[in-house]
Order: sequence, then C-alpha cells, then structure tokens
Amino acid sequence: MSPEVESTFFALLRAGLWEKDIQVGSISLPTYESLTRLALEQCVMGLIAAGLEHVQDVKVPDKVLSYYHTRLAKMEDGNQMMNFFINLLEEQMRDADISAVLLKGQGLAQCYERPLWRVVGDIDFLLYADNYEKAKLLITPMATKCEKERVLDKHYGVYIKPWNIELHGTLHAGLSPSIDRLLDSIQNRIFAEKRFRLWQNEDVAIKLPCADDDVIYVFAHILQHFYRGGVGLKQVCDWCRLLWFYRDEIDINLLHSRLRSMRLESEWRAFAAFAVEYLGMPQDAMPLYDNNLSWKKKAGRIKTFLLKVGNFGQKRLPGQKDKAYIVRKILSFGQRIGDLYRHAFIFPLDSVRFLPAIVFNGLRSAAHGEG
Repeated sequence: MSPEVESTFFALLRAGLWEKDIQVGSISLPTYESLTRLALEQCVMGLIAAGLEHVQDVKVPDKVLSYYHTRLAKMEDGNQMMNFFINLLEEQMRDADISAVLLKGQGLAQCYERPLWRVVGDIDFLLYADNYEKAKLLITPMATKCEKERVLDKHYGVYIKPWNIELHGTLHAGLSPSIDRLLDSIQNRIFAEKRFRLWQNEDVAIKLPCADDDVIYVFAHILQHFYRGGVGLKQVCDWCRLLWFYRDEIDINLLHSRLRSMRLESEWRAFAAFAVEYLGMPQDAMPLYDNNLSWKKKAGRIKTFLLKVGNFGQKRLPGQKDKAYIVRKILSFGQRIGDLYRHAFIFPLDSVRFLPAIVFNGLRSAAHGEG
C-alpha cells in the first residue's frame, strides 16, 4: 500500500468518525479504488463515505459517489431490517421469561452520528445462568442452521436467514484466567444488580451493558481477536465512539482498577495511543492516554497489523476456506504463533503469558471439531 493511500484513508476515516471537514489534495481514480478496497477489508464503508462528504478541496467523482450511495442504501436497509428482527427476538424472549443483554453490534451503532451507516454484523446476546439454556431451546427451532456448541465457553450460534445469532453464557476471552475471572464478575454484577443501559429501538427497550461494563467487554473483545486471528478498524472505531459518547459517565477509577486486575494496562495505553494518533480520538476523552513516544511506536505496530489482516482476519481467509478442516486448523495455528511473535515486539510479557491459553484453546477447538 502506498503512503498516499494510507494517509488519505486515515484522513477520511477520521473525518467520518468525528464528522469533521478535511482537505485531502488531489485523489486519482486508482487511489479511490484502493480506498474502497481498504474500507471493505476493514468494514468501515459507512465511515469512509461520511468522510468523503467532508472533503472540502476536491470534487469526488460522480462514479465514486454513485458506488457509495448504492452501498449505503443497502447498508441502511440492512440495519433497519436487523433492528426490526432484534425487536422480534427481544419480545419472544420476554414472553419466555428470558433476560438477555444485547452485546456489541446495533447497541454500539447508537454511539455514532449515523447509526445506519455502521456495517451490520452478528446479533449477540449475553445470558446468565439458566437463561442461556432457555434461549437455546427458544431459538433452535427457528434456525435454518445451527453451529456446534462450544459447551465449556457456553457459546451457541445459529443462522436465521439472513442473520447470524450468537448466544453467550460467558464472555471468556480465552487469553488468561485473570481476564476471564474479571469478565465473569462483571457478568454476574450486570444481572444481579441490573446494570443496564437501554436503547429505545422504536417501541421496544433493548437492554445493553452499562457504559462502565461495556468499555471493558468491547476492549476484551478487541484483544481476543487481536491475539487470536486478527481484528479490524471497525471494532476499534466502535470502542472510540463508545468512550466518546459516554465520556462524562465512565468511572475512570473503576476502569483503571479492572485493567490492573486483568493486567491489561499496557494494551489499553497502546490502543489508546493508536486511537489518538491514527483515528483522531480527542485526548481528553481517552481514559489513561499517555503521550509518551514508546506508546506511539506501539500504536504504529498495531496499525501495521490491523491493515495486514483485515476485519477479523478476513484477508487471510481466501487462501484457507476451501481447504480440509485439519489443514485449516494447522494453518490457523501457525498464524497464531506468528502473530504472537509479532505482538511480542509490542507486548512482550503478555505475548508469553497468553501463549498457553491460546495453544490449549486451539487444540481443544480442533479436538471438538469447532470453528
């Protein structure tokens, strides 16, 4: 990727993420094509489209605008359809006396200036105790396809055309016991103390984790995929918008205490530097941001990795999807080890600390035919 494409891409991404006018200089048609490819790889089409609207010094070609308008129309329709479907699921779960909290996805979309321009993904519900089993019984008859359940993780996925729905009885990151213990304690507290925030989705109130809990869940999810296959800019942008939207409500002392408990302060500070340096996150809205040059260097390495692998590692998938299961697992394992080696230049101690759990979970997944 040329420096011109990369710098223009991040300029447009920042403009779309924070709705700010920019000047980019001349952009050639091949550069627009490269920008679009990057936007697709990172699942940030809506943000790049918003960024293009904020360009002040260049007229964006009609051909480019037409392409984005077509994609955006489909994106808006998809978001509206998903929001409607979430309401149907929520009402059915309430009728079955199932308490569920919506995670990530459409809840985080509400933190954006243009929620319907966020690329839709899966529908994830967090459930507690016997609600997880009750939800499985409710949702399975509706499904056209069911994944093999990850029993120990309490993770069950189904496909109800055209949506993927995932039920989570835990939110274990599979990196270390200290992280999973903290995530379990947050889950217990969410349901015991009803620590919810509400998204009014038309006439249905959808429960979401409160902001203090959600920032931990979203960050743990980023790290889970960063260390185990690859994460994209979409997830980091979600994290930034969540922190910005609730900047006056987040308990910084509680956040710091939880990061210390999970021993993830270094990861937070490095991703905070990435958010400020490359995504334009306002410094005063980024908790625990440190302006030290060492964090900026780590941010640069994070940027290189995110661009290399794409959203959830999708740039790696084309060479693997048609291969036999055991071959895919061997390739995946090799990539995990390679990633840990690269991440050791950013987080040397944690790359070693997380190695046993990543290897164990990989072997267990292969033994059970998962993934």
